[in-house]
Order: sequence, then C-alpha cells, then structure tokens
Amino acid sequence: MNKPFQVLSQFTDSEGRPTLADHIPHKGVYAAGRLDYDSEGLVVLTDSGRLQHVITDPKGKLPKTYLVQVEGTPDEAALEKLRKGVLLSDGMTRPARVRAVEEPSFIWPRVPPIRFRKSVPTAWIEIVITEGRNRQVRRMTAAVGLPTLRLIRVSVGQWELGGLKPGEWKEAAVAL
Repeated sequence: MNKPFQVLSQFTDSEGRPTLADHIPHKGVYAAGRLDYDSEGLVVLTDSGRLQHVITDPKGKLPKTYLVQVEGTPDEAALEKLRKGVLLSDGMTRPARVRAVEEPSFIWPRVPPIRFRKSVPTAWIEIVITEGRNRQVRRMTAAVGLPTLRLIRVSVGQWELGGLKPGEWKEAAVAL
C-alpha cells in the first residue's frame, strides 16, 4: 500500500486520526513494520505472522529504500557520514547506501505541501537502510545537518511501491 501523508500505519486510533482502515477494505491484515504518521510510501500488509517477523526482525537486515527531500544541499562529506553510519541517541546506525538523486519524476504533490523558503535550497537523496529504528532516517539526516522535509519509502525487500498512488494498494505474491 502507498500510505498517504498523515495516515497512521495501524488500523485504529483513539484520537480519531486517519488510519490504514480508511484505505484497506480487508480484515485480518496488519502492517509489517511502521511508517511514521508524517512519512509516505510503501507499507507491506500481511496476514502471516511468519512473514511479518521476516520483514521486521532486525537480524534479517531487510533493505528499505527511501527517497528523502532534505533542507540544504548535501555535500560528499555529509553523504559519506550517512554511508558509514551516524551516531544517534540510541547508538550508531548500520552503514547505509546513500546517493544524491534528482527530484523523482513520479512523485505526487503532497497535501499539504512542504514548507518553501526561497533562501533555503532543497535536494533529494536516496537512502537504503537495513534496520528500522524509530524515525531513523529523519534522525540520520538531521545528524549531518540536512533536516528531512519529505520522506517516501519506495521499497521494502522484494516489494516496491511501483506506480501506486497515495491510498492505493494491490495484492502481491510472496516468495519466502
């Protein structure tokens, strides 16, 4: 599923915020992992506890790919820090694959749009991580002086976002 901005990666919320239940008509499926309320993109849903464990177990080191719009212009030194691992409050991150990319042509407009400041440039980077700490990518980019403005997960292991628009979902075959 392509989780829209400001939708919870769960099916219920005591505060009345939008959830996956607003988009998924199936009962008995659960998100395998989380994607923050203010992040967008791929969420893998499953009814298999075994598959959920494979996707979320840190020992599996399943790669997760994100497109990240950051405030500022990343230089090679900042990208190299992200590649080697960044010290966060909960310890060093694993090394990541990181590269600067052009603004992706397939990206949909975000509602509401990100803040725009004429005097501050923005750029896009692709980050592939193999762990999933709370708000990890946002904390990593902030640690190297590049605050995240927009975060879109485009793949988790073998699953890819493809052409799904926000709120859309499709069934996919599983190969374990």
